[in-house]
Amino acid sequence: MKTDLNKLYSSNRTGVNNPKLSNDPRTDFQRDFDRIIFSSPFRRLQNKTQVFPLPGSVFVHNRLTHSLEVSSVGRSLGSLIGQTIYEKFEGDLNPESQEFYKYNLSNVIAAACLCHDIGNPAFGHSGEDAIASFFVKNEAILKNEFTTTEWTDLINFEGNANAIRVLTHNPKGKSEGGLMLTYSTLGAIAKYPCESVAKNKNFIHRKKFGFFQSEKPTFVDIAHRTGMIVESNNPNVYRRHPFVWLVEVADDICYNIVDLEDAHRLGIIESSECIELLRALVSGLGYDDKKKIDYRLDQIYDKNDRVSYLRAKAINALTLKTKEIFERSIESFLDGTFETTIFSVIKDTSKELAQIMEFSYEYIYNNRHVVEIENAGYNVMYELLNHFIPPILKSKENRSQADKKALRLLPPEFNYDGGSAYQRVLGVLDYVSGMTDNYATDFYRRIKGIEIGMRS
Repeated sequence: MKTDLNKLYSSNRTGVNNPKLSNDPRTDFQRDFDRIIFSSPFRRLQNKTQVFPLPGSVFVHNRLTHSLEVSSVGRSLGSLIGQTIYEKFEGDLNPESQEFYKYNLSNVIAAACLCHDIGNPAFGHSGEDAIASFFVKNEAILKNEFTTTEWTDLINFEGNANAIRVLTHNPKGKSEGGLMLTYSTLGAIAKYPCESVAKNKNFIHRKKFGFFQSEKPTFVDIAHRTGMIVESNNPNVYRRHPFVWLVEVADDICYNIVDLEDAHRLGIIESSECIELLRALVSGLGYDDKKKIDYRLDQIYDKNDRVSYLRAKAINALTLKTKEIFERSIESFLDGTFETTIFSVIKDTSKELAQIMEFSYEYIYNNRHVVEIENAGYNVMYELLNHFIPPILKSKENRSQADKKALRLLPPEFNYDGGSAYQRVLGVLDYVSGMTDNYATDFYRRIKGIEIGMRS
């Protein structure tokens, strides 16, 4: 199936009939970037776990700084690949599309990278696990309240699907269309463009799922307007949009390299180990002269600066390798048939990258302090749901005084009393998943009686 490059992008927005303000000098895709930067969900990422939460006096990355760095890498990739598409397919592109790929694909990828983690709850993947586990563990008393597809959404709660909800859903009292982003930006974050009942770990684009039933009509519209190829209409399954691979690999590059730098700053790994791992990777990828790198390192005396220099070189080399892989298999990226992730391809051909990933898994992601926080975060998120979900699912007549008191702590914009069980639960999930690590922890301490009293 030949992909029409003129239909892979759209400046139309959710909830907006007129996509462009006539007096705004920015392109629609630049406006997406600015809307995300100034949004509350993005701002809350500054207190959401990346890997090392609440590190004290040593600065390491949180979800916000991570997202900014991913966006920077994504912008570079968008520029490189946009130029490639323009040069290779110029004859197939109409004038508007020539302009888009030369100058605006970079803005789309940068904006999508900014919000790729915006649906993640507090405490990262342990927060996701806690939400899904709450419904699994309470299946006997909860499942009958929901349809099969609704229940499948809940027991497989997924930050990627939640991102689409955060960006497009309008809570009570808010404007239609969520952040009112372009369909291009929304399509570029859809790593798993299928509904939950269609998820299948054997397919790269279906390992998880990409939208809740509540956002299904919106996602179908996004898919249609950005040229996603339909694989199934019942259940809804699409091939990945070509832009998704660029957002995904920008994320993979940043967290695999920067997590290593953070672990070094926290003293989890020795300076010599970190420098050797990064120097080997840069040399192995072959985009820089080894002698020049060694000469530059000899001029840098601060160990943190030495690591930062190599981190920058590593990210640049991985970016150039991504361009090479995309160009080599461009047709399969464009028609959504590329069978794995770009980062996996790099790892399979780079023993140095594989070594960094193995080292990180053993000594960083399984570090005792990281695991302790993951366990604590899981328990916090689980108990917050336990505080709200049972009361919200009872009829008003059957609620005890304790139930009513519990729900008084649920802000009105998240209380969907009178709606279906699914709508009521999603309202609670909107509130709890939007919490920052500190807010969730403080809230948990207060409702559990660990901390009592008025706050000044």
